[in-house]
Amino acid sequence: MRVAIIGIGAIAEIHARALGDIPSVELVSACCRTEEKGLQFAERHGCSWYPDAARMIRREKPDAVTIATPSGAHLELALKAIRKGVHVLCEKPLEITTRRIDRMIKAADKAGVCLGAIFPQRFNPVLQAVHAASANGRFGDLAIASSAVPWWRDDTYYGPGRWQGSLALDGGGALMNQSIHGVDALQWIAHASMPHIPQTVNPVERVAALTALKSHDPVHVEVEDTCLAVLQLKNGGLGQLLATTSLFPGNLRRFIFGGRGGTAEVEEEQIVNWQFRESLSGDDTIRSQFSKMNGTTGGAADPMAINYSCHTRNFQQFFDALRAGKQPQLDGHEGRKAVAIIEACYKSAATCKFVRIPD
Repeated sequence: MRVAIIGIGAIAEIHARALGDIPSVELVSACCRTEEKGLQFAERHGCSWYPDAARMIRREKPDAVTIATPSGAHLELALKAIRKGVHVLCEKPLEITTRRIDRMIKAADKAGVCLGAIFPQRFNPVLQAVHAASANGRFGDLAIASSAVPWWRDDTYYGPGRWQGSLALDGGGALMNQSIHGVDALQWIAHASMPHIPQTVNPVERVAALTALKSHDPVHVEVEDTCLAVLQLKNGGLGQLLATTSLFPGNLRRFIFGGRGGTAEVEEEQIVNWQFRESLSGDDTIRSQFSKMNGTTGGAADPMAINYSCHTRNFQQFFDALRAGKQPQLDGHEGRKAVAIIEACYKSAATCKFVRIPD
């Protein structure tokens, strides 16, 4: 399968490595506006470079593209590929508003191509273990779902000329950019505990949130670097989001899921609590398997300090679905859910009211 990358920023390196680990996929090209950067990338990864996405798609005729541009530029680039019958695998968030995501979904449906989302934490083995426990009803009626992303980004991250921190291209701050992985994982795992809720329905009923800009220069940052939100789930359970890039020196991402049946607590790739009323024979194996951190900081202070193997598994599932003629598990509708929750959080912070998430 011939694949091209649109956008050659830092995350494009992760895309290239992930694609390179899939034997049945060939990276044929990449595009960006800067010739020097493009040619260096092409040499590193053995592909061609184009200064323009439309020209690259027209000449290379890839089967699929991955989009690795700033978030608020995803829509138009996705539409260029979709209208040429090219499948699209897009970095998080799919776009910075649900309205723009809906345009992507509608265009892909009309063209008969697949739109896939990149949320590699769904392919993190430790979170897959928690998801399986949720789906098997081990928490009972889920009472708590919590995601905390207590990260740090220095001033250069939001410096002059950077798209990070701008409303037009970032769409939001710590919640939309950094914590969106936690938001998606929370709703995905919570949804698994509610088999009566259709897959197309967001498991979060309503939200209340506060945001602030506390540790960065408002001259360069138009969005929040700190957010706290409470969620009411469709089953009546409660959720909590902490999203920040304001906490020096940055700490590990954390999750807690639990109820009357038991509790699972995760710190990045490590399980720190795995206790259930009814023990199973595999519980000790899970505790042992995820008892160590394996040296990762998970992007707590460095956005590139991530294990790209989860991207590889995310990509592999997308291409496997294409070959089988099926929709990927993480399609446009799934990718939309986290942005719907975040949009509601921002509206709540602006109005000081609870905001419902429409089905």
